[in-house]
Amino acid sequence: MRNVAQQGGLLSKGMMAVMAAQFLSAFGDNALLFVTLAVLKQQVYPDWSQPVLQMVFVATYIILAPFVGQFADSFAKGRVMMFANGLKLLGALVICFGLNPFLGYSLVGVGAAAYSPAKYGILGELTGGETLVKANGLIESSTIAAILLGSIAGGLLADWNLLAALIVCVLAYGLAVAANLLIPKLKAARPGQPWHPKRMTGTFFSACRTLWRDGDTRFSLVGTSLFWGAGVTLRFLLVLWVPVALGITDNKTPTLLNAMVAIGIVFGAAAASKLVTLKTVGRCMPAGVLIGIAVAFFALQHSPVGAYGLLIVIGMLGGFFVVPLNALLQMRGKESVGAGNAIAVQNLGENGAMLLMLGLYSLAVSLGARPVAIGVGFGALFALAIAVLWGWHLAKQPSGK
Repeated sequence: MRNVAQQGGLLSKGMMAVMAAQFLSAFGDNALLFVTLAVLKQQVYPDWSQPVLQMVFVATYIILAPFVGQFADSFAKGRVMMFANGLKLLGALVICFGLNPFLGYSLVGVGAAAYSPAKYGILGELTGGETLVKANGLIESSTIAAILLGSIAGGLLADWNLLAALIVCVLAYGLAVAANLLIPKLKAARPGQPWHPKRMTGTFFSACRTLWRDGDTRFSLVGTSLFWGAGVTLRFLLVLWVPVALGITDNKTPTLLNAMVAIGIVFGAAAASKLVTLKTVGRCMPAGVLIGIAVAFFALQHSPVGAYGLLIVIGMLGGFFVVPLNALLQMRGKESVGAGNAIAVQNLGENGAMLLMLGLYSLAVSLGARPVAIGVGFGALFALAIAVLWGWHLAKQPSGK
């Protein structure tokens, strides 16, 4: 039986509340990242510690992966989102009060790990069918708008006053908690599951096996993992690339460049929602290959105009690539292991890829590799990986499909 909230579709009160909460939460996440990086600079941490900060954040996703999916499916997802944003608020306060930034950012990571399965899982409860792709397009657009504004705000405020910047992050998370209260309290998707860690871990890895054996969900898991691993590495690459390629050393410019990616993703996500359906997900794959090629060309830029333009293109390709893959996993996952568990499995893959790529990036930086060389090599390898995935998926399709 469909929830009453589903009947309102994309413009229902529930969807609007989810989008508002997601915007505020993502705004806080992105502003806080750049503000915390500025804190590390102020406290004279080494350059290699910057990706380590994100690795600590990512590690929380991996450690909690067996538990957060069941957590999201065992309670009303709107209330799970509220609890998760409360943890993010606590982490921001830790940094705001001058305590260890790695500790505070770890708490934000715990909140984010709990938030993600509920955020994406609730879309399948508020919408359904082909509308789910459009709902994903809306949530991605809301997220990217938040990335755009949050990144810019974080960089600008960090250059002006670090304490004020941290207070803005705290306020964003507080408003996100308030917005979560407006989400209708839907029934729990899978209540009454056992809360024994060993059983939960077993259930999670059983879900991993189920999703990996299915060709469509395996395709989605690998594609989104590669995309987000690449995306987080590009974000940190920009911080070191800007002073070398453009000769600019402020906090603002890397955030503006990240904002260009965000602008592009908005348009790419909108295009995907109109041109791609669950039956034609393969249309997104050429965009994935082109992302890697564009990143390699971007690393060779020495002018701001060329850099800004290419990052918008990278964003457009990224939005077109990832939105259909997310929708495919949500629909297939909801039918098999539950949306919350499916997103938790996806988070494990994505954050495992992030941890690996950030580790390799941090190692390359510590060994003295130049940002330009890292960017070119990274882009070429990403294009090759997506091309291999595309060929693998086509080979697994029944003839005539």
